[in-house]
Amino acid sequence: MDNFEKHIKENKQAFDVHKVDKDKLWGNITEQLDTEEKVKVIPLWKSHKLRIAASIVLLIGLSVFVMINNSVSNTMDGYANEELFEIDHHYKNLVFQQVQLVKNHPSLANEDKEEFLSFMDELDEEYEQLKLEMQNNLDNELILEAIVNNYKKRIELIENLLKQINASKNEMDYEGYIL
Repeated sequence: MDNFEKHIKENKQAFDVHKVDKDKLWGNITEQLDTEEKVKVIPLWKSHKLRIAASIVLLIGLSVFVMINNSVSNTMDGYANEELFEIDHHYKNLVFQQVQLVKNHPSLANEDKEEFLSFMDELDEEYEQLKLEMQNNLDNELILEAIVNNYKKRIELIENLLKQINASKNEMDYEGYIL
């Protein structure tokens, strides 16, 4: 390495002889920029196949939107207002979950399940009558309150039944440890 550095220092004047021609260098760069191939752009909206596909997608989207909109309005027809719809939806989910717990409970006898479900059916019939009354007397707060109380009765009955089942199960577990 030392010999190389020594050679560069001794011949420093020889390296300074050639100067860069900036115009020639820039001219070569601009020639290369101009000769690059331009990418061919094909507008998608001019393609007939794409137009047909876009039209089909648009029609399907609109038909799905209309169907969803109709189904929501059909479900809302049976309700006097949006408040009742939201209350009904909330309580229906709660009751459904609780009824499923009762149906799937392994320690409950089939007769007890049938008796309980028949009582729940009676409450469903009462609810349907209240809903019809609500349609006739729009925004009647007393009927709305009766509907909420109906749901509360259902939930309370289910919870009481499950508590009784769990209490009897706990008593049976304790009996197994008596010596």
